Amino acid sequence: MTTLLLARHGLTELTGPVLAGWTPGVHLSEEGLRQAKALGERLAPLDLDAVVASPLERCQETAQAVAAGRAGVEVLTDERFGECGYGEWTGRPLKELAKDPLWPVVQAHPSAVVFPGGEALAAVQHRAVAAVREWNAKIGPNGVYLVCSHGDVIKAVVADALGLHLDQFQRIVADPASLTAIRYTPLRPFVLRLNDVGGDVAALRPPDPADGDGAENSTESDAAVGGGAGTA
Repeated sequence: MTTLLLARHGLTELTGPVLAGWTPGVHLSEEGLRQAKALGERLAPLDLDAVVASPLERCQETAQAVAAGRAGVEVLTDERFGECGYGEWTGRPLKELAKDPLWPVVQAHPSAVVFPGGEALAAVQHRAVAAVREWNAKIGPNGVYLVCSHGDVIKAVVADALGLHLDQFQRIVADPASLTAIRYTPLRPFVLRLNDVGGDVAALRPPDPADGDGAENSTESDAAVGGGAGTA
């Protein structure tokens, strides 16, 4: 079982009103820095086998806040976790983009969307999920690692984990500095937390197999019948 923690970057001055995309030089705002620090503090009790981030500054800065104080852990960069290439939409106000004929397609049929001069959302999902599979293999069983990425990228990975068509990914929310946790087992992924912005993180590390009772989850890939007892 490999556990992936997906963290969205903290707030920037553009987050919300403007589609920043790959605009260079977009750093965390004062509130974003506070969010990143709080995320790092929340995750401090949890050993991480790796911290990986999109190459964009806002993700690098958020990931650095998580890696801070962790001996031997440095932020690794993987461009496949980078923001969607929004092409001609990059840097434009969302209020303006909402009037574009492509906007309803982005909302209702994202699998068909190719941003003008940019990337297809389906291609974003493909590269991000491929990266997750590769990192899962690299980290290995019982490992826990964090990827700091962007809202649409995180939503695309979660949709894949839930077995949802990409057209359903707009039903998923990934707030700034939120934490989403997915555990990958030999049979299926389990979404442990989604858009979590607070709470204890100790239970995100997989239990020692020697502590299992052999009943509630006898194959480690089984869903707990009846809902299960949860984690203490």
